[in-house]
Amino acid sequence: MAKQGKRLKEAEKLIEKDKLYELDEAAALAKKIAGAKFDETVELAAKLGVDTKHADQQVRSTVVLPSGTGKKVRVVVFTKGEKVNEALSAGAIDAGAEDLIEKVQGGWLDFDVAVATPDMMRDVSKLGRILGPRGLMPNPKAGTVTFEVSKAIEEIKKGKIEFRADRYGIVHAPVGKASFSFEQLYANLKAVVQAIMWAKPAAAKGQYLRSLHLSTTMGPGIKIDPGSIRKAMEE
Repeated sequence: MAKQGKRLKEAEKLIEKDKLYELDEAAALAKKIAGAKFDETVELAAKLGVDTKHADQQVRSTVVLPSGTGKKVRVVVFTKGEKVNEALSAGAIDAGAEDLIEKVQGGWLDFDVAVATPDMMRDVSKLGRILGPRGLMPNPKAGTVTFEVSKAIEEIKKGKIEFRADRYGIVHAPVGKASFSFEQLYANLKAVVQAIMWAKPAAAKGQYLRSLHLSTTMGPGIKIDPGSIRKAMEE
């Protein structure tokens, strides 16, 4: 713990406490402050001007990160018939109908994303209590309930992520790894911010993007100037 405390203090010295950083400055600084012995994840936290208690102010969408996520994603597909072979050929680690459902009910959860064809959703709903709390339940809004199995798997493996605002109106989204080049990290960061802006509910009033913070797994938050977003998007 002592080493972690010292590392955090050193990282904090690199950040100007009251400064709001430009988007590109934040990406460069996140790479600089990452000092853990493992490849830290870089995450964006965006506080939005929405009240998620209201259905018309929910923020939930997906984005394909241009530089990928930096991790190998394990995909399973709940499907039947010819779609089973299609899913396996596309890179799913497992695919099936009742057999796969029983496997998950038995405690197997060694996967990161679950996809399902629409004709399987009635059966997959049995797994709601298992998959739901872990964020693994297939959902049409996330593009994980579809007959286009190959396309869904391809997008997920390329770096497709889902984000949503929590009950406090905050979106947490990974934008890559500290080992990424600046160009890779910056491209991902811009893509996520743009996707959040596009996901603005029509019912949201006032300032939508209240604050932005970028951080690494073991590092302090870097405050981003919301006013710099438009400039970055025009690049």
